Amino acid sequence: MELASNAFQDKGVIPAAHSYRGGNVSPPLTIRGVPGVAVSLALICDDPDAPGGTWVHWVVWGIDPKTTQIPKGSLPAGAIVGINSWDKAEWGGPAPPSGTHHYVFKLYALKESVSLKPGANAKALEAAIKGKVLAEAKLVGLFSAAR
Repeated sequence: MELASNAFQDKGVIPAAHSYRGGNVSPPLTIRGVPGVAVSLALICDDPDAPGGTWVHWVVWGIDPKTTQIPKGSLPAGAIVGINSWDKAEWGGPAPPSGTHHYVFKLYALKESVSLKPGANAKALEAAIKGKVLAEAKLVGLFSAAR
C-alpha cells in the first residue's frame, strides 16, 4: 500500500499553505494498493519531534477503502474526524516551536470497521484498530519553524 502527496515528496518539505499559520489546509493525498479485502481505512498524522511528546495533527477513520484521492482541505464522504492535540476535530497543520520537525502520515487498511464516536483521539483510534490492520503506509513531510 502507498500513501503519497502531490504537494510534497516523502521526506520533503510540506508547503507553508498546509501549516497552522499559513492557511491550515490539509494536503492532498493519494492512496494506492489498498488490499481488496479491506473494509475501511484510518489515517493519523503526528509529529514525534514535539517537545512535550508526540503531537497529533489529524485523526480520521471510516474512510472508504476504494478512496484513491483525498483532495486538499477535504475529507472523503462518510469519514469521521477525531480530536487532534489542539482539542479540535480538524486538520491542524505543522507549527513547530523550533527546528525542523517530521510530520508522519500513517494510513491503515483495516479488515473490520472501527466503531468509535466522533471526538475520539489518536490513542483511542490506535486501540480500536489493534489486531485489525491488514496493511500500512507512511508518508513523512518536514516543516521548519524558520518558515
